Amino acid sequence: MTAAEGNDGWTLDRAFPGPSGEIRWDVLGPEGAPPVVLVHGTPFSSYVWRGPARALAAEHRVYVWDLAGYGTSEMRDGQDVTLEAQARTLAALVGHWGLDRPAVVAHDFGGCVALRAHLLHGVAYSRLALVDPVALAPWGTDTYRLIAEHADVFRRLPDELHEALVHRYVSSASHRGLHPDTHARLVVPWLTKAGKDAFYRQIEQNDQRFTDDIQGRYGEVEPPVLVCWGAEDTWVPAARGHELAEAIPGAELRIVEGAGHLVQEDAPAELTAALARFLRTER
Repeated sequence: MTAAEGNDGWTLDRAFPGPSGEIRWDVLGPEGAPPVVLVHGTPFSSYVWRGPARALAAEHRVYVWDLAGYGTSEMRDGQDVTLEAQARTLAALVGHWGLDRPAVVAHDFGGCVALRAHLLHGVAYSRLALVDPVALAPWGTDTYRLIAEHADVFRRLPDELHEALVHRYVSSASHRGLHPDTHARLVVPWLTKAGKDAFYRQIEQNDQRFTDDIQGRYGEVEPPVLVCWGAEDTWVPAARGHELAEAIPGAELRIVEGAGHLVQEDAPAELTAALARFLRTER
């Protein structure tokens, strides 16, 4: 199995020359259906959205993509993979796809990306669902901060130690434990030479300043907002979900019991049902 192919048929067959490198993307669902854009976080890829994407595609036109420097999108030396660069890429993709006020569903880092695209780049959404997002200070696990402070040292790890670190890091996002095939699919992009460099690059380049400069503007978020959070999230505690829902006027909060940070993997049915209901609700 390669980073681009899996036995479940999840592939991104289309390419876009984004401002920070080539972006791999795809679209599911009938033409003319209401558009939904799914945004993943770190250190993941669009693969975490495969289940919800396929389910939502029954009633929506669902756009999926790998962030610059992640998954099957381009990874290269000197690449700008900051959360601001990803927000500019999201804005460019929405324009490339010709979407007028799509719904957006964003997880982890993707939450910051979606919020920046809306608040700083004027991308209008019909509604916004934020799933365990990186949005409020302070954020970053102890492991994340350690790697960010010593990225050059971690880059020099022997490949087998780097691989062990990535395996443990990815697995800690799930409360219930990842299926071995899923775990392998999420880890494999980071195990090539380019992937190893990209793994430390995205941690090194991103820190709290990218949420600090928008956190005071959450009251300006215009579309209806759903905040979903895994009750057992050890990366970004569920208490942050309550704080974020209070910071965004009219936001709805849904706590998903028994789920960790990767709610898509720990409670896919519960999350997809909540998203489907929110996306079809008229306000």
